[in-house]
Amino acid sequence: MKLGFGLYKHMLNEEHYKFAKQCGATHIIIHMVDYFNKGNQTSLNNQPVGDTGGWGLAGNPDKLWTVEELTKIKEDLAKHDLVLEGIENFDPAHWYDILLDGPKRALHIGNVKTIIRNVGKAGIPVFGYNFSLAGVSGRIIEDSARGSATSVGLNGSNDMLEQPIPKGMIWNMIYDQDAEKGFQPKITHKELWRRLREFLNEILPVAEEAGVIMAAHPDDPPLKFVRKQPRLVYQPSMYQELINSNPSLSNQLEFCLGTLAEMTEGDIYEATDQYTKQNRVAYIHFRNVKGKVPHYKETFIDEGDIDMRKILGILKKNKFEGVLIPDHTPQMTSDAPWHTGMAYAMGYMKALLSQIKDE
Repeated sequence: MKLGFGLYKHMLNEEHYKFAKQCGATHIIIHMVDYFNKGNQTSLNNQPVGDTGGWGLAGNPDKLWTVEELTKIKEDLAKHDLVLEGIENFDPAHWYDILLDGPKRALHIGNVKTIIRNVGKAGIPVFGYNFSLAGVSGRIIEDSARGSATSVGLNGSNDMLEQPIPKGMIWNMIYDQDAEKGFQPKITHKELWRRLREFLNEILPVAEEAGVIMAAHPDDPPLKFVRKQPRLVYQPSMYQELINSNPSLSNQLEFCLGTLAEMTEGDIYEATDQYTKQNRVAYIHFRNVKGKVPHYKETFIDEGDIDMRKILGILKKNKFEGVLIPDHTPQMTSDAPWHTGMAYAMGYMKALLSQIKDE
């Protein structure tokens, strides 16, 4: 197993590369989407939360990520002895009509194919994605972690969960500021799965050829509906349906322990065993939570419901060799809340891994 960090777009610089290496990371997952673009965000360093207006504006629909810019990031990381393991998430501007099954779907399928080919040419082995209409929406910020540390979670229903998605918005970001008034049409779970299967059938052959693994993130928060739209993977068993949708070995999982533990069904240890046994987990969001939807909170890595050492034991038994990242963590009281929280999480992870390796 390898330890890594996930870095947002504004963190792709020498300062954060040095920090990651100093903490003991060897691998990096990067975000090329600017989730904080003109949105109502409390901190660029914290994870995006937003409000009913979403996180912010999607990117330039005509500017796809190039081989040159991806290679430059990879080379800059290599100067710090860090490996670029993957990219997490498509920009909604590049694929919104795949999610919506809209008139630009063919164009957006072409966009995704180009992006995946470019990722492969740059030598990046994994691409994480979240096939969702509402995206990560509805969470609130509270001083709920140990010592009143600032974190996120759910405390029952709220407007961000219940208000329909306005036209011009998808995946919790605005792709068309001039869209007509109204809301995105409601669809069924069956229709969402149809769209996902067609997406996989068209994209996975390209991913295989490019040498890229497509890794699906579960729905966060894992409710059956968010903003009047269905969710795809809101129970652990639904990951199996996704795997069974296409036999390609490029069809894998971005396995988020926190999100899976928030689900109302299943057992986090059985789910970890089930999917790592199949060798379908590309990388893992190694974080902890307390509670289940619709009442849960993200915690420090050592205070939640999950026995993280037990998880590592399962991963070792099943010979998982992928990357673990803290993903996000409560903000600690200091001049650098994100850095302090991440350093604490990484130190705990390194200690656990040392124990497991010695057994």
